[in-house]
Amino acid sequence: MAELLDGKRIADEILGEVRSELLATEAAGRRPPGLAVVLVGGDPASLVYVGLKVKKCAEIGFHSERYDMPESTTTEELLELIARLNAKHEIDGILVQLPLPKHIPEQRILDAIRPEKDIDGFHPINVGLLYLGQESHALTPCTPTGVIELLERSSVPIEGASAVVIGRSAIVGKPMASLLINRSATVTVCHSRTVDLPGVCRNADILVAAIGKPAFVTDAFIKPGATVVDVGINAVTDPSFVRTVFGEDEKRLAAIEKRGQTIVGDVHPRLAEPVAGRLTPVPGGVGPLTIAMLMKNTYKAYRLAL
Repeated sequence: MAELLDGKRIADEILGEVRSELLATEAAGRRPPGLAVVLVGGDPASLVYVGLKVKKCAEIGFHSERYDMPESTTTEELLELIARLNAKHEIDGILVQLPLPKHIPEQRILDAIRPEKDIDGFHPINVGLLYLGQESHALTPCTPTGVIELLERSSVPIEGASAVVIGRSAIVGKPMASLLINRSATVTVCHSRTVDLPGVCRNADILVAAIGKPAFVTDAFIKPGATVVDVGINAVTDPSFVRTVFGEDEKRLAAIEKRGQTIVGDVHPRLAEPVAGRLTPVPGGVGPLTIAMLMKNTYKAYRLAL
């Protein structure tokens, strides 16, 4: 039976380290790090995520500013706000919550954030620095960087390991591959056109699933004893699907009844657990690390600016 990797414990460890460093900074008489969070429109999930990020800033002791803009906001209005935040001395990190309304070009907005304040790590300069292996000078995407923290702090060997990443998104898949390569793993990136996907995945010592398909990765994809990292966050509304994957899971079925959905990862847990050596649960695996790394990135941006 697979050992479950506790992402929440490691996230708390990272946040505790950031808080300790911040206390030393405060003792030296310096201002706290500052994070600006921008939300355009009223997407329910985005509202929840933004609230969590602002709350976490308060818990750690960061200065935070929240900007809620209407759905009708124009590209020019959003760019004007970013320009003001770029120039604001007490703001070290800028986060524009995605997705944006369809009439606003996301990449144009992300490119407008100064690279040294781009705590999501999506600016082309940060992407390039990561690709070149210059992570110490870059801000790297929070979710894949959180996966690296999870692996390293759980004593999972990366150097020399065969790693397979399912998914080639710019947010998770591609930066995940670069982070693993920078640590001397041998990396294969798979996608919807990969021939014999289960066969390729069965070669992996480390398998990272970031494909956006609930319970897609079964035991047929997993090398016995492999470490399986489930990055998937899929909203499932069908109780019969939940019963197929989890059995009579009362908490998940109650969530569907109460909220209309439950969250399911990309990995089929009942089929993966008997084969994998280590496995991240959903929830409680990678999710908590994303916000922890957002805070760590904000502190890194602050330190680089000193």
